[in-house]
Amino acid sequence: MLIGNVGQDPEVRYVDQGVAVARLRLATTERGYTLQNGTQVPDHTDWHNVILWRRLAEIVEKYVHKGDKLYIEGRIRYTTYDDKQGQRRYATEIWADNMELLSPKPVGNVGTTAVNEPVSAPQPDNKPDEVLPF
Repeated sequence: MLIGNVGQDPEVRYVDQGVAVARLRLATTERGYTLQNGTQVPDHTDWHNVILWRRLAEIVEKYVHKGDKLYIEGRIRYTTYDDKQGQRRYATEIWADNMELLSPKPVGNVGTTAVNEPVSAPQPDNKPDEVLPF
């Protein structure tokens, strides 16, 4: 389980038979603190490679942007590969099973046309024989 901020806009690709795959970088930060002897321990940030498949990837493509806060549940996958120079490289990825958007929705221009239209108060019926109670 991770809670963190997206470091850059997600990269989404479509593979075999239109299956969506999203890759994003998630930053998690451990807040700094002060030890009893007065020593300051600074904040520490770790970066995680998160892979999302199918419907989660489609949701990421539509709604997730750089700076958004996410909650991710998933499993850790370790992979190895050889780079262009033939060096063995190791990568750790989080393959997400669940995701929740924690950033508030943008306010945008929702309902501005209704707000900007002139609104008139309802007119009372003017009946001459009606007595007003005040």
